[in-house]
Amino acid sequence: METPKTSSLIPSFLYSSSPRSILRDSNAAFSSPILEKSRSSPAATMVSRKSFLIASPTEPGKGIEMYSPAFYAACTFGGVLSCGLTHMTVTPLDLVKCNMQIDPAKYKSISSGFGILLKEQGVKGFFRGWVPTLLGYSAQGACKFGFYEFFKKYYSDLAGPEFAAKYKTLIYLAGSASAEVIADVALCPFEAVKVRVQTQPGFARGMSDGFPKFVKSEGYGGLYKGLAPLWGRQIPYTMMKFASFETIVEMIYKYAIPNPKHECSKGLQLGVSFAGGYVAGVFCAIVSHPADNLVSFLNNAKGATVGDAVKKIGMVGLFTRGLPLRIVMIGTLTGAQWGLYDAFKVFVGLPTTGGVTPAPVIAAAEA
Repeated sequence: METPKTSSLIPSFLYSSSPRSILRDSNAAFSSPILEKSRSSPAATMVSRKSFLIASPTEPGKGIEMYSPAFYAACTFGGVLSCGLTHMTVTPLDLVKCNMQIDPAKYKSISSGFGILLKEQGVKGFFRGWVPTLLGYSAQGACKFGFYEFFKKYYSDLAGPEFAAKYKTLIYLAGSASAEVIADVALCPFEAVKVRVQTQPGFARGMSDGFPKFVKSEGYGGLYKGLAPLWGRQIPYTMMKFASFETIVEMIYKYAIPNPKHECSKGLQLGVSFAGGYVAGVFCAIVSHPADNLVSFLNNAKGATVGDAVKKIGMVGLFTRGLPLRIVMIGTLTGAQWGLYDAFKVFVGLPTTGGVTPAPVIAAAEA
């Protein structure tokens, strides 16, 4: 007797390559032995009415099943690599950007900012604060990508196949916002120490001496003083990052590439991930820049408030100070993050993110 395939409750239409595959998967699901069994059990029948069961898709020859614990673990670790390594790599750019935001009279431009830092602190100074950057953004990336995949599936299940397909962008937005709320709680203490180390020469050499010095000065509560503006910066940023990426990648496969995604080479798919990530990053930088200025100001000045920041920087300054450098930095950063994240997913046998248009089950049935 053949053993039935393991099935799980997932919105596979979000990842189906065509309406026909939706019908095939859903029909197979409704005739599966699991549902046959459910007819004899009232409890199971109630579950089966809420959502249909579909076999989770996996890459051929690989062992990770979509939406299994191993899948979420892989996405979480991919997020660690994606965010931690990229943010650490652009520490010199971040250092100049933070100083331009805090002291624009001294750091008037990108080129002069690099020159001043090189003259005052040497080449070593360009990587000041790299440890809190690596640790903080690794923690943030783990939560950001891992929980995004979780919430995207969770909200899709709540909405059901038809509404999840119709309002897919809202699901991307809600999933990414939910994930970022958690991710910023992990990031905030490291971000506070990083900004203080980078913008106040002599405060500390790095994380090991900067963290206890910060706590001694402002208490543990001071580590989360910038949480609200961090949410204000990162939640819009992440919503734009994920929703625009998913949309851009879908459009690239639809209009720019003649072959369906599953027929494209992995190299081409990763190139699409980088390109989609870079364009999404430009939008992210613009949307989140005012809050980024607030975070830098509050973490640099002891006892400062949002009102103090607005008064000192000005409304125009909040939107424009350090923006060109941040567009370059965030565009490159976001493109590299999506490239690394999807490269790791491919390495462990998972498909790259995005690129398939959800199709409602009802519409498919009528076709």
